[in-house]
Amino acid sequence: MKKEITNLLVGIAAGAAAGAIAGILLAPDKGFKTRRSISKRVSASRKDLAQTMKEKVDELKYEVNDMVDEMQKKLNEAERRMKERAKKAEKKTNKLTKEMPVG
Repeated sequence: MKKEITNLLVGIAAGAAAGAIAGILLAPDKGFKTRRSISKRVSASRKDLAQTMKEKVDELKYEVNDMVDEMQKKLNEAERRMKERAKKAEKKTNKLTKEMPVG
């Protein structure tokens, strides 16, 4: 179902783009004006796309940094717990060693 929706949206977008290009090319303006219009629209679209991509990259960087920070906190907590358990185990070992009868 998700793939069908994606295909539908891609088809609609492609159709809209094709219609826009056909409309520009078939417009009553002279060739020079049409080419200039196409060039301006492509340039504007390129700038919009570049801005959108920059925003998405910035969002992704922010999310990755958050994930890294969260993982570092979890690793630090795990390290603290392991050291605590190691100390408890060492104390128990020392106690058992002292209580063992010699020889």
